[in-house]
Amino acid sequence: MTLFPLSRRLVSEALGTAILVATVVGSGIMADRLTTDTALALLANTLATGSILVVLITVLGPISGAHFNPVVSLVFALRRELTATSLSIYIAAQVLGGIVGTMLAHAMFALPLLQASATIRTGGAQWLAEVTATFGLVFVILAGLRFRSDAVAWLVGLYITAAYWFTASTSFANPAVAIARSLTHTFAGIRPVDLPGFIVAEVLGALLALMLTGWLLMEARNPQTLTETEPTP
Repeated sequence: MTLFPLSRRLVSEALGTAILVATVVGSGIMADRLTTDTALALLANTLATGSILVVLITVLGPISGAHFNPVVSLVFALRRELTATSLSIYIAAQVLGGIVGTMLAHAMFALPLLQASATIRTGGAQWLAEVTATFGLVFVILAGLRFRSDAVAWLVGLYITAAYWFTASTSFANPAVAIARSLTHTFAGIRPVDLPGFIVAEVLGALLALMLTGWLLMEARNPQTLTETEPTP
């Protein structure tokens, strides 16, 4: 696999996050304009988001790993697959890309480029939902890379499609996306004041998934300690 220069990896992360956010925000605006049925609007938003994730991970994954998410980058840094320096600038690229994505969606629908969202998303149930959503996302990524690396794009896209519906928060699971969505007063928004709770929950969910997968997938286990009845990973 070709190791791309850091500059190209950063552009990949910024571009991917921008397109992801433009899809989330733009499809929310379009759905809201076309129907007054909230469930139908959410379904349209869901399908667009899950689909674009499959596309983006497939085409940009070979360049940067297609994180598009600060907590995913954090997990890979903790796994020593990303340096501390790269982590900090990956996150900066993702956040910047997300903000550009919001501005792009607004521009396409003739809205002010940046807005402060007034959509309330706070409280214990919402935070638990974000812990759950992010835990599942990171678990799917790590387990997918271990067992079916060729299917990770589909696994992530399908997981997020499902998580939109089984989590009370509609599965943000991404601090960069959350920040970008705080800048849109549309269907996909979140109040800026609600961001800290979401981000803390997302980091916690990612760390819990990292700890569980390290044990469950036996990644750090010494093969000599396996018994005859245990499968070799």
